[in-house]
Amino acid sequence: MTDVLPALTSSNPADPADVLLHIPAPGAFAVVDAVERARSAQPGWLRAGAGARSAALGAVADGVEAASDELAALAVREVGKPLSEARAEVARTVAIWRYYAQAPYEPTGAVHETAAGAGLLLTRRRPHGVAGLVTPWNFPFAIPTWKAAPALAAGNTVVLKPAPEATACARRLGEIVRRVVPEAVFTVLPGGATEGNALVSAADVVSFTGSTPVGRAVTRAATARGIPAQAEMGGLNAAIVLPDADIEQAAGHIAASIAGFAGQKCTATSRVVAVGAALDPLREALSEALRALAVGDPADRATVCGPLIHEGARDRMAEVCRGLATLAGGTPLDRPGWYAAPTLVEKVPPGHRLLREEVFGPVAALLPADDVAQAVRITNSVPYGLVTSVHTADLNTALHSLDLLDTGMIRINAPSTGVDFHLPFGGTKASSHGPREQGRAGLEFYTSGRTYTLAPAGPAA
Repeated sequence: MTDVLPALTSSNPADPADVLLHIPAPGAFAVVDAVERARSAQPGWLRAGAGARSAALGAVADGVEAASDELAALAVREVGKPLSEARAEVARTVAIWRYYAQAPYEPTGAVHETAAGAGLLLTRRRPHGVAGLVTPWNFPFAIPTWKAAPALAAGNTVVLKPAPEATACARRLGEIVRRVVPEAVFTVLPGGATEGNALVSAADVVSFTGSTPVGRAVTRAATARGIPAQAEMGGLNAAIVLPDADIEQAAGHIAASIAGFAGQKCTATSRVVAVGAALDPLREALSEALRALAVGDPADRATVCGPLIHEGARDRMAEVCRGLATLAGGTPLDRPGWYAAPTLVEKVPPGHRLLREEVFGPVAALLPADDVAQAVRITNSVPYGLVTSVHTADLNTALHSLDLLDTGMIRINAPSTGVDFHLPFGGTKASSHGPREQGRAGLEFYTSGRTYTLAPAGPAA
């Protein structure tokens, strides 16, 4: 008698009756088998050389670009990403593959003089082996790419376990990659917690993006095995607005960061800290900006805020906001799908869930601060430290804030959302664990340093 494996279902959050796929989960044994096949393929992938790896990653970029319209439409349908954002994500995905296609030609070490005598000392970075990647649903192409591309460029093979809600997107990306890399170099294994745990237990290096509780479990398991791990987890990001800021511009940036893709980004703004005289004009401008955002069908080019990913996410946001003083939004939308209006609340009691937990929905709290020092204390008071935006015309204040804010990324006069894929990405405290992602930091994470001593076999002739 065999066990019946649970099924994986992916549905359109804008139309829950539209089911993209319903398949059995592969189970833990399938994951272990995929890792072993990837481990067998890894030496050959490394020996293929920089030219072959560079050409393969470049070909993946070409394949993604050729399928841009199809992939954007798939992201709209499977995860409810607004069409404009889906297209931007696919374009970024192409750019990331092309960026890392040059990485195999980069130096992997250095030559050093010996302390005494003849010989050479060399340092060199080498791949770990099999990279196990556990990725979320909210960036179904970009996040798997910015993990897989540097891993592959460095000579690792990859087993990707996407979130169940983004299974169709991951499988389609896998089809494109597998057309240009050898067998078992890149494998997509859909699944849930069972498959994710199996991958963490079998891979040689692990990268995770998702919730804080799961990320902590992943890093504990990887640490117990003695393998490298990185985890990008939650955010509870603040936007600080000073009285000298361009209030209309700041309100536009912040509204987009609150409600873009229904707030389902780890870099979304969930706290707005208005300093001194900025409070009243910002309250009015931000409330109006949120009310003006287009909410609706993510396939509509004008839509900014589409549905939340599932019914539980919508209900959780409603529960968190219940009883709070509402400036914008706060009412359910009477339409099919898991929609919530972009919401701004104020007078939130200290210790409220909205000020301690990541809601992952289009909602933010407006908080007053007497001065910049208090604004910084409010910003730093939460368990997370991913990104902060600061809106001011005073360069001196902006520069001082860089040293005081306890977040991994600080954006001056810019939205909290947005990623420069060629720079390190990550936060402090409960937001991140381990080395940074993206840019050269990503390449370093997927390799380990070796030191070689080359001494002469005998005296000089």
